[in-house]
Amino acid sequence: MNARMETSKALRLFLDTIVALQAANDADEDAIETVNRQIGWHRLLQIKPGLEAMVESANASPLVLAAEQHGNIRKFAGAFLQAFTFRSRRRHDPLLAAVATLKMLYVEGRRVLPDRVPVGHLGANERKLVFEDGKPDRRLYEIATFAHLRDRLHSRDVWVEGSRSFRPIDEDLMPKPTFVALKGKDQLGLGVQTDCGAWLADIREMMDVNLKRLAWRARFGKLDGVRMENGTLIVTPHTSDVPAAAEAINAEITEMYPLVEVPDLLREVHEWTGFADQFTHVRTGDAPQNIAAMLAGVLADGTNLGPKRMAGASKGISAHQIGWMRSFHARSETYRAAQACVTDAHSRHPHSQIWGAGTTASSDGQFFRASDRAARRSNINLHYGSEPGSKFYSGLSDQYGYYSILPISPTESEAVYVLDGLFDHDTILEIEELFTDTGGASDHVFALFCLIGKRFAPRLRNIKDRKFHTFEKADSYPALANHIGMPINTALIMEHWDELLRLAAPITARTVAPSAILKKFSASSKSSDLAKALRELGRIERTLFMIEWYSSPALRRRCQAGLNKGEAAHKLKHAVFFHAARSVIAPSTVRPSELQVSTWWSAPSSIGTPSTSAGQRLICASKAELFPMGC
Repeated sequence: MNARMETSKALRLFLDTIVALQAANDADEDAIETVNRQIGWHRLLQIKPGLEAMVESANASPLVLAAEQHGNIRKFAGAFLQAFTFRSRRRHDPLLAAVATLKMLYVEGRRVLPDRVPVGHLGANERKLVFEDGKPDRRLYEIATFAHLRDRLHSRDVWVEGSRSFRPIDEDLMPKPTFVALKGKDQLGLGVQTDCGAWLADIREMMDVNLKRLAWRARFGKLDGVRMENGTLIVTPHTSDVPAAAEAINAEITEMYPLVEVPDLLREVHEWTGFADQFTHVRTGDAPQNIAAMLAGVLADGTNLGPKRMAGASKGISAHQIGWMRSFHARSETYRAAQACVTDAHSRHPHSQIWGAGTTASSDGQFFRASDRAARRSNINLHYGSEPGSKFYSGLSDQYGYYSILPISPTESEAVYVLDGLFDHDTILEIEELFTDTGGASDHVFALFCLIGKRFAPRLRNIKDRKFHTFEKADSYPALANHIGMPINTALIMEHWDELLRLAAPITARTVAPSAILKKFSASSKSSDLAKALRELGRIERTLFMIEWYSSPALRRRCQAGLNKGEAAHKLKHAVFFHAARSVIAPSTVRPSELQVSTWWSAPSSIGTPSTSAGQRLICASKAELFPMGC
């Protein structure tokens, strides 16, 4: 607290000095005299020692700063080392040798390190600090060793014997005997060849041809919607090609839509699909008997009103009935089954083919702010503001049907969950191509899509700043010199090829969640060799995708249309979700039955891209009751 106050005082004085100098400059006065008159030299000289200490502290090594807490670490370090046995993927791992040295010191009660200690796990700067006085510093050496142990545990390059949380990465791979048998029969079911050399040769030739074609077309201005400026490729933003006449017809048809009350809509959808029957009883497995109460519970969840407010806005349904249905019938697995039921019925309907074949999809995360008790159990992501909330990562097919909705923490990366929905859903959809925004893209995700044989097509922000990673030297493509980055490390890929195949095989077999693997790979700043090999593979796939992105306006339009469908669905969900219901139901004198809520559901336009100017109007309200005649 004192340090914060001192920093605040220093910044305030610095700001006052700038204001004084600005005033002197505007008034054409002597700057020194103005500062002396308004601030005072004595105040500036008094704060100088404190500022010097702050600067020195900011320049200090993190290792030195962490070593100041060595006294606290000593209290549990010995017991910690005695309690666990660590294992490593590397033979004669210097980190484990260092851990064994520290363990021996605590057992023997020694305070001074021997003159020779394992240092292979330390970086050059860390070694310099540890041996600054000629002999190893116990505090710095121990803190650095524990920091590396933490990173290696997160990357799963080191694991704890007998632990369920810190297990070896091999436990997530396909067992070796099974892998060898399936590989011999060519039955792994992956999207790449089992022969790494042959696959790399094919990819190398393909990339070289495509890069040379792209360079030639860029040089002579043959790229549609892409121009070359100072050696940099610039993509012209896609503009809507919907004619004005189509917009006018869309608006006219929209006015013909009847005003539909959401309870009536839910009931009608249930009659079409039977989705409410999927909310089976937690013990008996029976379908709900009181469909009206079940639908009211679903609506209470979807609008964040809760049972009491929903009962107050419903006719013939009590809060007890809604609460009972939610307690015994509404669970994550029943919601998932109900969603799949609706999506499957929608996919089988012949009209769904108007929007797409059901083989492409988009996925994106959506943040919902929490209120009341839920706020205390939620996280804060400053990207969405200072209010707590929850995030849902959803996958939407090109037919506007949800195949996956995953609750995730607002602070987690979306890229980790991109693949989960493709393999962990109950619908009949078979998604072959997935569109995401930049938040869902990473080199690891590109690599896994390549291995499993599906197509990943993200809309990358600032794509001009991303580099191609090539097999050939950069001077092989002089026109693209500004876009060429680090070369592909083929040796690393070949060394870990079988492990990469063993990593992807259980994903396609649906025995391992992709997020479980990606979380481990992204948890540490120091990646394991397997994670690095996966990243190199992802760079190859991303380079091929970027070449096609620059070359194909059809790909850019298809990706934009897919993402627009997801954005249209987001608008509907945000309109229905009330957040804090008290902000909708104004004063307490207003009866719940008088609640009126208007939402807009953007209808798809004639070319499969949601209209931004008009949509299907869906009104959930009436001056009478939200549930007339008990729904």
